[in-house]
Amino acid sequence: MRRAAGGDRDAFEAIYLRFAAAVHGILVSRLGLDDADDAVQEVFLQAWSRLSELREPSAFPGWICTIARRRAADVHRRTRRHEELPHGTEARDRSEARAEALEALRAIQEMPEAYRETLSLRLVEGLSGPEIALATGLTHDSVRVNLSRGMKMLRERLGDSA
Repeated sequence: MRRAAGGDRDAFEAIYLRFAAAVHGILVSRLGLDDADDAVQEVFLQAWSRLSELREPSAFPGWICTIARRRAADVHRRTRRHEELPHGTEARDRSEARAEALEALRAIQEMPEAYRETLSLRLVEGLSGPEIALATGLTHDSVRVNLSRGMKMLRERLGDSA
């Protein structure tokens, strides 16, 4: 962290590789797949320019996640809201699996923040519970509870009794 703050690009690349999935998951949970990739780059550019302001390297996971959340809020403020098409009017060339995935992602985006982020990090980014805890600064117990409750809520919203 200190090397990266001093301008070491290789050190910052290692940081990027370690935290990009967590940042992407947070952004997907708030912006959707289409806008998340660009926003990830913007988050890390901002982090790179402000890394010297971070006093405690151990605070980086929470700090980068906060930058990601703020970036998503900025995107929402700057973009006009669009009405969603009624369910079942997706483009015909989309596969059924993609349509189901998008439906699940929309359901996740409507959930409370704690569930939204942890589910996105788990289901979209494929992070384990301990990896989510490390990336977000949450305790392992909090992640476990958020995932459990979030999965239950997701099943209910998608109408799956499993």
